[in-house]
Amino acid sequence: MTSSVTIGTRGSQLALWQTKYVKHQLSNHFPTVEIIIKIIKTTGDTIQNRSLVGLGKGVFTKEIETALLNGEIDLAVHSLKDLPTELPDGLQIAAIPSREDPRDVLITSTDVTLEELHNGAKIGTTSPRRKAQLLCLRSDLHVVDVRGNVDTRLRKLQETDLDGIILAAAGIKRLLNDDIITQYFDVEQMVPAVGQGALAIEARENDNVIEKLCAPLNNATTTAEITAERTVLECLGGGCQLPIGAYAKHKNDELSLIAAVCHPEGKLRIVERASGNIESPQQLGKIVVEKLLDSGASDLLKATNNQL
Repeated sequence: MTSSVTIGTRGSQLALWQTKYVKHQLSNHFPTVEIIIKIIKTTGDTIQNRSLVGLGKGVFTKEIETALLNGEIDLAVHSLKDLPTELPDGLQIAAIPSREDPRDVLITSTDVTLEELHNGAKIGTTSPRRKAQLLCLRSDLHVVDVRGNVDTRLRKLQETDLDGIILAAAGIKRLLNDDIITQYFDVEQMVPAVGQGALAIEARENDNVIEKLCAPLNNATTTAEITAERTVLECLGGGCQLPIGAYAKHKNDELSLIAAVCHPEGKLRIVERASGNIESPQQLGKIVVEKLLDSGASDLLKATNNQL
């Protein structure tokens, strides 16, 4: 067993929380191994004054993966929803720990729900998926880009003319008191991003030492759920910049999957569902993809790509 391990991560509060969580879990299983954290700035961290739409995939992961391939770090911790479905040659997902709440949440400045917001209320989000589904629910809303970490977005809610912001429940629960949440969106109402609420521990392929370190942290049920979701995203050729959502849940020895593809302006949302064996998550994902394509999802994705 190695004497020390270096983890690469982004420097945001949430990224550091997630990395320290993984460090703590590793230390519990391997108390003699020194765990070092190395902060790496990514393209997504550097560009703060514009939308990330159109910059391609991996804007929050590329630089970390390069450091991993170069041997500067031994493993990386990502928000799984930031990790493209196609990994660089030589890298693998070594573990997916148990998932936090996958839902999206609304936080409003006056503590009113989505239904109670005034006509034309201004809502902040950088996510095309959230924007599209929000406009499906309330076409009168004015959706604006709001970037930054959780604290920055909450500050903008208080200091600007925003009426509300949409964030991931997981980030709020990991960093803050969930009392600030005004409303949770049901997963049927706003289908979450693929992998939302989950972490990915990425490592080099064939690194047996790191694989053994990461193995106790992997949650088999969460891994199956995420595999079904990522299959949807991979088959549709999408990433976090396209209005695609997918969420799988294991219950009563069965894996259920819901997925949505939306028009970028919320004019149409195609939602499909299926259930299957938890041992065959990829097959389940492909079944839902076929349903989406049969319902016209390709045309919606073309409409989005034409806007990028």
